[in-house]
Amino acid sequence: MSEIHNKIELKQFRKQLRNSMTKAEVLLWINLKNGKLNEHKFRRQHSVGNYILDFYCPQINLALEIDGSQHYSDEGKEKDLERENFLKTLNIKVLRYSNFEVLSNIDGVIEDIRKNLPPPTTS
Repeated sequence: MSEIHNKIELKQFRKQLRNSMTKAEVLLWINLKNGKLNEHKFRRQHSVGNYILDFYCPQINLALEIDGSQHYSDEGKEKDLERENFLKTLNIKVLRYSNFEVLSNIDGVIEDIRKNLPPPTTS
C-alpha cells in the first residue's frame, strides 16, 4: 500500500501553510500544542491523501478543520463533503469550526474538542 500520510510532494505546501496560519488557526494551535488537550498530540497541516488537514491527532484519527469564508460557498461545501467522505473511508473523524467561532469562543471550541477525546491516561 502506498503512503498516504504526509506525501513528500506536499511537503513544501504544508510548510507554507504552517508559516501563514490564520489568526484562528494560531489561537487554536496555542491550545493544542504540546499535548495540552488530554495529552493528545496534534499536528499542524498534516496531509492525508491529497488533502491537507488543519490539525490532526493520529492517536485517535481526529481531524480539526477551521473554516474561512471560502468553505461556505457551494463549491467550498462540495469540496468539504468530498474531503470528509474520503477521510471517513480511513476512519478519520472531522470536527469543523468557523474562524469566527474559534476567535469569539475559544473556550467553547476547546470544550467541544475535549468531548471528542478519550480521557487522559493516568499513571
